[in-house]
Amino acid sequence: MKKLVALLLAGTMALSMVACGGTAAPAASEAPAEEAASEEAAEPAAEEATEEAAAEAPAEAGDMTVAMITDYGDITDQSFNQTTYEAAKAFCEANGIDFTYYKPEGDSDAEREAMVDKAVADGYNVIIMPGFAFANCIYDEAPMYPDVKFVALDVSEGDLTAYGEREFEGANVFSAVYQEELAGYMAGVAAVKMGYTKLGFLGGMAVPAVIRYGYGFVQGANDAAAEIGAEGVEINYAYGNQFYGDADITAAMDTWYQGGTEVVFACGGGIYTSAAEAAAKVDGKVIGVDVDQKAIIDGDYGEGMTVTSAMKGLGATVNTLLSAIKEGNWGEYAGKIETLGLVSENPEENYVQLPSTTSWGDSFTEVDYKTLVADLFSGKITVSDDISAEEPSADNVTVNFQGNIK
Repeated sequence: MKKLVALLLAGTMALSMVACGGTAAPAASEAPAEEAASEEAAEPAAEEATEEAAAEAPAEAGDMTVAMITDYGDITDQSFNQTTYEAAKAFCEANGIDFTYYKPEGDSDAEREAMVDKAVADGYNVIIMPGFAFANCIYDEAPMYPDVKFVALDVSEGDLTAYGEREFEGANVFSAVYQEELAGYMAGVAAVKMGYTKLGFLGGMAVPAVIRYGYGFVQGANDAAAEIGAEGVEINYAYGNQFYGDADITAAMDTWYQGGTEVVFACGGGIYTSAAEAAAKVDGKVIGVDVDQKAIIDGDYGEGMTVTSAMKGLGATVNTLLSAIKEGNWGEYAGKIETLGLVSENPEENYVQLPSTTSWGDSFTEVDYKTLVADLFSGKITVSDDISAEEPSADNVTVNFQGNIK
């Protein structure tokens, strides 16, 4: 794990086996019968060793080809897809590697699997998949293409083992999952310390990653309220049951904001659009998710709307894995699912963090944020990742749980 952390840190900062030889055996026709039989028995093992060594050898630019497949959104979603696409594209351009992306025609496992089949047929041997929606696709497709390297982002072990009756075969798969509860916690602390007392959490679908964000957000708000003695802190809490905004969800957000909600943590793909549309009508605020969403939200809905974002290190993860494959270190990752979070007390080196564009102020400064991260890293502050309860609970703030809006 320490080696993995070191490699991941190197990927963050840079953004960015040698094959064994042997003496040639004599031809079967030149060897005695017993020796020939022995050599025939050894051939499969020798071929396997050669293939394994080749897989660990540094990849030439022409040998490594990379394709990304989008999930629910597209490469302009200012979230998972766009961040993953931009990181992969930049890496491949810098290293002279062929890169493309595929967008499924619709939102189904069959359509995602069709894109994997097409990518492999087109000659791509590294496939990047952002988002839990690829779980069934990976379960079905990875065993079919053992020579293809699959890099998944946010596809958990539970996701990958939830399908079918056979055991998941993932020797050619690496998935990075993240400690969303920590990023959500930071956002909850920031919101309350900034002076907001009427908060909202609008999740996309109630999948584990979104729930962890939300439960972490509640924990952070709860602890901050206790620390500063804030009274009357309330959190409206709901899921849209989809990863995009629409008129129904915007109407629900109108009710929240016009009822006094000051800031909403909009967590789940494009669902932020409904929160932002409602916030714009009353000069409300929004907290972004996964990436720094300030530019897109403020640009489309009003300057100063985004107070912070709860972020994951998606780009750094992509760079780390593509670097490992290029350098022949895929074996360090193949067949693993790793949880990424805090690896340093330095906020910028971590895989969960708040952005530099956060609306710092006297009540929540950059120094306060760095202290918070240091306390989380040292274990002085602990955040639960338990999402087994049907709804979040708190003892210092009131949580108005509303379930699914749709």
